Amino acid sequence: MTRRRFALSRCQRLQGPRIFTEIRERGGRKICGCLILNWRRTGGTTSPRLGVVTARALGGAVIRSRARRLMREAFRLSRHQMAPDLDLILVARRSIVGKPLGPVVRDLHRALREAGLWREDPSDTKIPCATSS
Repeated sequence: MTRRRFALSRCQRLQGPRIFTEIRERGGRKICGCLILNWRRTGGTTSPRLGVVTARALGGAVIRSRARRLMREAFRLSRHQMAPDLDLILVARRSIVGKPLGPVVRDLHRALREAGLWREDPSDTKIPCATSS
């Protein structure tokens, strides 16, 4: 029996300090509830990509890991209504500690709407991951 994984695929993840710094310096920023949303429009047709940041000041490893899981799940549940050409970085704020998933998703939705990155009527077409040649 094979288990289906719901993890973000490689093409949906942002990694590396260079891209995080570039988005933070040249992109937009919105603080909303328990998270900070940093974003940059890529200008392409790729699906939204995500990076997450949790500072040590947030708490121990268990608390930081849970915050990362909450933010990734909120992104996964919301990515179909986001503008397709986005690179997002979600930064956990101290208020995320102890929150269930619902309020985290609401904070992400509110931040996306206020930033103008939310599509109220997403199309049914799937946008494939960008392939690098």
